Amino acid sequence: MKDPVLYRRRLIPEECILLKNDRILLNEAGILVTGWQTIRPRKDLHHGFSCYYFREGYKVSKFYAADYRLLYYYCDIISHDFDEQKNTLVVTDLLADVIVYPDGFVKVVDIGEMAQALEENLITVSQLKSALHSLNSLLERVYAGDMPSLTAPIDRFDFP
Repeated sequence: MKDPVLYRRRLIPEECILLKNDRILLNEAGILVTGWQTIRPRKDLHHGFSCYYFREGYKVSKFYAADYRLLYYYCDIISHDFDEQKNTLVVTDLLADVIVYPDGFVKVVDIGEMAQALEENLITVSQLKSALHSLNSLLERVYAGDMPSLTAPIDRFDFP
């Protein structure tokens, strides 16, 4: 089967963009691993790798500077829709994110945007519940020191 065409959908700000330069490195058993460069040039962030855990509802990424220095792990809470006829995969960012720095410091961001999205009818109550369950599950794994297993599918491809 041909790899799907990837799209990233954001709720705030509302947009859906084709991830035309993302390279699909692995597509099996409910996970997808991609390698990518930033969509818009940035001074700090240059490229990275992402592992989409579809059943769990999150994406774990490794963000790198241009010199291949690991900046941090960035974890998005997501949902997804696959259109088999069009072979397209739309991954929706459900706003809450977890950032894990190389020194182990953990930061949870954009929780307020989840409330805003609900107030503005950009997200359903069902989507919000699912996002909160996924966030809780991800945080339990992060706090348990499980980042190595979360990044293992990426690590197979992660080299300068």
